[in-house]
Amino acid sequence: MNKRISKPGMLNVMAVAALSGLAFLSQPANAAEGGSSVYLLGSGGPEAAVLPPVEGLFLDNTYYYYDGDIAADRSLVVGGKVVLGLDATIVAQFTTALWVPSTNFLGGTVALGLALPIGAPMVDASAVLSGPRGQVLEVSRPDSTLTVGDPLATAELGWKWDNLHVTASTLVNVPVGHYREDQLANLSFHRWAADVSLAASWHDTKSGWDVSAKAGVTFNGTNRYTDYDSGNEFHVEAAIEKTFSPKFSAGVQGYYYNQISADSGPGAVLGPNEGEVTGVGVTAAYNTVMGRSPATFRVRAFKEFDAKRRLEGSAVMVSLSLPLKMIMPPHGAE
Repeated sequence: MNKRISKPGMLNVMAVAALSGLAFLSQPANAAEGGSSVYLLGSGGPEAAVLPPVEGLFLDNTYYYYDGDIAADRSLVVGGKVVLGLDATIVAQFTTALWVPSTNFLGGTVALGLALPIGAPMVDASAVLSGPRGQVLEVSRPDSTLTVGDPLATAELGWKWDNLHVTASTLVNVPVGHYREDQLANLSFHRWAADVSLAASWHDTKSGWDVSAKAGVTFNGTNRYTDYDSGNEFHVEAAIEKTFSPKFSAGVQGYYYNQISADSGPGAVLGPNEGEVTGVGVTAAYNTVMGRSPATFRVRAFKEFDAKRRLEGSAVMVSLSLPLKMIMPPHGAE
């Protein structure tokens, strides 16, 4: 059987593969230290388990905006400090390089990636407290910076049976980014973390429908500066998308997050701090050609609700994916 490959559609797959492997301070709202998680909620959307059908090197640029808050009578541990009430905004760019060395490894496709976040976190705390007694040190403390976060290494292995795709993935947060000690605004986690996920997609190119789901667990290490040991986290996502033409597709997606083990260590002065949140949103993708290169633009927008012990807000992601090099199979190859 001949392999016929649509380049614009394939780049849509590249965007999903690159984005779904990301982890960073994407939402300054999840539980764990600083109310932040290394896994990007919403990245496991349409085509979550569909990997590139060809070998090559690909680039994804994701621009991210998040705005959320927590009430003034609620507290979080941020930067080693207990804060009451928090407004947080993040504007960031996440650049990911994705390498597909083989489409026939253990019967499937393997993809390796490296992501680097650069951004501007901006936070405003209603009050900054000191430890268990809760003395007020500062009232209405703002903090902002332009900084580089921790790099992330990713690996994915996926298989395809007709319209069904299944992919196992892992990512590792490497704590070598710029960490601002004793400050409220950070992109770096200053801790090791690893996420393992499993995704499945029913991707029917004839009907144009894609139904995808992804679930995983993030295992967090300890921030050695604050002595804060963040608990482990569970995330599950689902999406339905319809392709209306070779250029355009749109759909809906949602996610659920729950911290499944307690925070601990001397720095966890607020106790377990186990958070929970649900988010729903919409997504759309546009395939085009830039010069002689296929490209995919994708937009995602989410609204969170039912947040517990964490911020609640809205997020927007805009992604552009391009191939740097594609190794196309010979014409008529099996």
